[in-house]
Amino acid sequence: MDNLANILTVARLALLPPIILLLFIDKPWAAWSVLALYSAGAITDWLDGFIARRWNQVSDFGRFMDPISDKIFVVSMMVMLIATHRIEGVTIVAVIIILAREFMVSGMREYLGPKNIQLPVTGLAKWKTTVQMIATGLLILEPVSMTASYTGLGLLWIATILTVATGWSYVSEGWKYLSGGAD
Repeated sequence: MDNLANILTVARLALLPPIILLLFIDKPWAAWSVLALYSAGAITDWLDGFIARRWNQVSDFGRFMDPISDKIFVVSMMVMLIATHRIEGVTIVAVIIILAREFMVSGMREYLGPKNIQLPVTGLAKWKTTVQMIATGLLILEPVSMTASYTGLGLLWIATILTVATGWSYVSEGWKYLSGGAD
């Protein structure tokens, strides 16, 4: 916690309790408040890494905590969108696919990391994350705008398609090392 990048990583987690509480308030002001807090958290997802690289603030704590913080933030938001009925029915399958991919890729990276094998983030995966973050933000606004909600649901399905594509790419690459086919 000795630099700005690490503070931003932890701040993302600190935003979750007020976000969770406000999501249970079905009022427009609460939705806008959640969107503001969520947006701040989403921005820290990019900003902590940028600052760490730009200002040479890369640390063991950051390498360990940033991906964990990202996963906790994404999982919490998806679960809360289901809990508050912003995501319902068959669209819950999209969330399950997204979360399964997140855990699978994280697990694969965790397994391959000690073997000095990295699965770098792809450009398509960055697009997946961007679409998923926009979809989540729009779904937060369901009490304010059904148009935003429907657009968010559509984008969530697009993010799911990108999730499957990037997940397949990572698994195909990782499988080479898991099955002993690559050196």
